[in-house]
Amino acid sequence: MHDVRRIRVWDLPTRLFHWSLALLVVAAVVTGKVGGNLMDWHGRIGLAIVGLIAFRVVWGLLGSTYARFVSFFPTPARLAAYLRGEWREPGHNPLGALSVFALLALVAFQVGSGLVANDDIAFRGPLFDLAGKALSDRATGLHKGATNLLFALVALHVAAIVWYARARRENLVKPMLTGWQERRHGRHASGGGLAALAVALVVAGSAVHAAAGGWLSPPPPPPPAATPAW
Repeated sequence: MHDVRRIRVWDLPTRLFHWSLALLVVAAVVTGKVGGNLMDWHGRIGLAIVGLIAFRVVWGLLGSTYARFVSFFPTPARLAAYLRGEWREPGHNPLGALSVFALLALVAFQVGSGLVANDDIAFRGPLFDLAGKALSDRATGLHKGATNLLFALVALHVAAIVWYARARRENLVKPMLTGWQERRHGRHASGGGLAALAVALVVAGSAVHAAAGGWLSPPPPPPPAATPAW
């Protein structure tokens, strides 16, 4: 039997992404529910989440071993191995990977729809003019309706963490704080150096700039006021 040893699993960018996204999603829900003057902050938080999602997509391709999507993508073979009790790899297990991808997809949908949403009072997403009122109204309805699904996925995510802690005596939170995991199998994460980090940050910044309407043509100036002909 292999001895248990500490393995470096989660790199710092992955951990910062995880906790930043959690905090910003909570802030987005609170500001969206309260509404009023906080809707401006709701929009700013949405733009920050756009940057985080863009960063994670790039980091899922260029990051360190267990941050890369290819290392935990839930293929049928991996799911079958996990259900048979044969999964031994560090990082996300195949069922956990399903939760990760579902949450990322739903959060991406929420911020995407929020960019064109409106509240018929004072708030308009930064890309409202690009979508138009009719599409914006449909996106607004979907944006509000999907909030309940987001609550359900977050609750399922937390329940899974609690179940692992109680049933399997495995703490999934600590490795996401420290980066280290105690395993009988696996190797230390590698890759995800400064060049990959720079690329991910540039893409994230560009995504925020685009989502904020930075690349849209400015509206035409208003016509000059008519001068009385007397």
